[in-house]
Amino acid sequence: MPQIKRSQTTRFLSISIGLVYLWFGGLKYFSGFSPAEQLAQDTIAVLTFDLIPPNYSILLLALWESLVGISLLIKSSRTTLQLALLHILLTFTPVFFFPERCFVELPFKFTLLGQYIFKNIIILAALLQLYRLSKKNSYGYQSMER
Repeated sequence: MPQIKRSQTTRFLSISIGLVYLWFGGLKYFSGFSPAEQLAQDTIAVLTFDLIPPNYSILLLALWESLVGISLLIKSSRTTLQLALLHILLTFTPVFFFPERCFVELPFKFTLLGQYIFKNIIILAALLQLYRLSKKNSYGYQSMER
């Protein structure tokens, strides 16, 4: 069995997350295609105190996710990873803003929407690992791209 190098693993991780971001971001450009569209609009409304109209907020989110996805596919820079980490942390806010939409029974019985949000913990862990490796790289340690 061939040995897989750490750089190959981190590159695969970056590409995998990039595809998820690009796909989910792409869905948001088309009204009704994303199962999280309404929740995203409602969450952004709360986070921005209703300063951004829903039709613009979903397009801004689509743009954010798509750009992060493309950036992760090309090369995962620290800035891209920071934007992805901020985004993925914000995906957990509906659990606090709209618990009735996320849980059938608090705190363990998720709705399908709650499960959709909770699975992001895996993406969060992967992004933290990529960020950790990029931080080492910026201080002269081993490169992520080897």
